[in-house]
Amino acid sequence: MPDVKITIGGRDFEVACQEGEEHFLKSAAAMLDTEASVLTAQIKHLTEGRMLLMAGLMLADKTAAMDDKAKAAEAKLAEVQAELDALKDAPAPEPEKVEVPVIPDVVTDTLAELAARAEAVAASVEEKVAG
Repeated sequence: MPDVKITIGGRDFEVACQEGEEHFLKSAAAMLDTEASVLTAQIKHLTEGRMLLMAGLMLADKTAAMDDKAKAAEAKLAEVQAELDALKDAPAPEPEKVEVPVIPDVVTDTLAELAARAEAVAASVEEKVAG
């Protein structure tokens, strides 16, 4: 069982852990050290026990908040999954009939004739203005 030296709140500790678990211990110690450093910066004469207790409580508070968020996310995921499953099991909707209006040829021809007349009138006006 390896011994690992960790530092929390500026104080060194020797802690034993299972073989291969050293990186988890160091990671957890770094989180605890972050909280302890906040405390030691605010309170100068803090006993070791009180520092560790308060840092542990601060981490526990953060963990509880994360647990609440995780539970809410899991509930939302279950809700969305149930809705998705219901949609998958539902029969396909009937296709909608969409009617697209068709412009009769006579209207198109009439518009083209009107455009040609307007162009002729415009050309005539331009000739009179230029001449």
